[in-house]
Order: sequence, then structure tokens, then C-alpha cells
Amino acid sequence: MRRAIETFAALFVTALIGYLVAPASAQSGAADEAAVRQVVSNYVAARERGDAAGIEALFTENADQLVSSGEWRRGRADLVRGTLASSKANAGARTITIRTVRFPAADVAIADGEYVIGATAASATRNMWSTFVIVRSGGRWRIDAIRNMLPAAPAR
Repeated sequence: MRRAIETFAALFVTALIGYLVAPASAQSGAADEAAVRQVVSNYVAARERGDAAGIEALFTENADQLVSSGEWRRGRADLVRGTLASSKANAGARTITIRTVRFPAADVAIADGEYVIGATAASATRNMWSTFVIVRSGGRWRIDAIRNMLPAAPAR
């Protein structure tokens, strides 16, 4: 009988701990997702302002970006330079609407979103897709990679 009570007590304590930890974990997940979404929003805003320092602060030192033209920007300095040049060459308001965020590891997020460059007098609206790999280091989320893609027709 004593063994049954000890087993029940151990199971009860384990269940109680699981119950108490789950809400904190869910809150942490929601906070992390909000932080990841904010990084992307800050990227779009800094890019629209042409703010080199603001863009630089959002990226890891070895970040890279593969853009829809096939250009591969490697390293933070190249990424900032290329981003500003691209914004200047391809006018139009940019929006990135994040559709999904997932966490393959505690300090790694993958955020996917629709990327639209609005029409101007000289160009039509461009509809693309962007995937961001965002990592947390020192308590701060930063972009480590961006992949911009032009949607292709579905395979038959």
C-alpha cells in the first residue's frame, strides 16, 4: 500500500509540475513569436527609411541573403549595401506579412511571409515570398538569413 501511495504521489507531483510549466512555456513561445515578427517589421521599416545603421543592427555578423534576381549577399556589410541599393533601384513601398513562425530549436526561428513591392509609375507590383532564419543570441533576436523567392506555377 505504501508503494502505491508513493507512486501516486510521484505521478501527482510530475503532473502538477507539467501543468505549472506549460502555461509559462506557452507564454514564452508567444513572446518569442511576437519578437520574431517585430524583427521583420523593424527590417522593413529601416529599409524604407534607408537607415543603414538600423538595418545593420538587425543582422548577425555573418548573415546572408539570396534575392529573387539570384544575387547572393554574404556578410552583414554586403547585405546592408545590397539592401539599400536594391531599395533605390526598385522603388515602391515594401510590405512583408509574416504568415508562419516556427521554432526548430529554442533559439532559432523560421518566419515565412508574403513580400510585396508596391507598384510605381515605372513598375508593376511585385509579389514574392520571403523566408527568414532568425536566431537569438545574448537575449536578442537577429536575422541570420533571408531567402526571397518569386512564386512559380505549381508543378503538373
